[in-house]
Amino acid sequence: MSTIFTKIVKREIPAHIIAENERFLAFLDVNPLKKGHTLVIPKQETDYFFDLPEDQLGDIMIFAKDVARRLKIAFPCEKIAVSVIGLEVPHAHIHLIPMDRMSDVNFANTKLKISPEEMEEIADRINAIS
Repeated sequence: MSTIFTKIVKREIPAHIIAENERFLAFLDVNPLKKGHTLVIPKQETDYFFDLPEDQLGDIMIFAKDVARRLKIAFPCEKIAVSVIGLEVPHAHIHLIPMDRMSDVNFANTKLKISPEEMEEIADRINAIS
């Protein structure tokens, strides 16, 4: 059985894609804590982040680093938070969240309700940065 993230990788369901290469994919979180909240995943379906092969573990962070750089330009903030929690979807993933204070990355916070049109605008804003 495929996870929702694998279905995004296979383009079976839509997503606002921010970055992609042969092994990793970054896309906007549909239940974001902040505008620009992005998920970075390995295309290979692996449940637990630390079960990723060593080369992927290092390379996913390098991939995420460029995504974080573009997020920080698109959404000026103090830092881009990095979180690996991974209980909600059994597919390894990293949350990248623009933050100005610690409370910005509290997953108990109410998630933003962003229209599909605004999600597209957010993706375009990030994707315009090279």
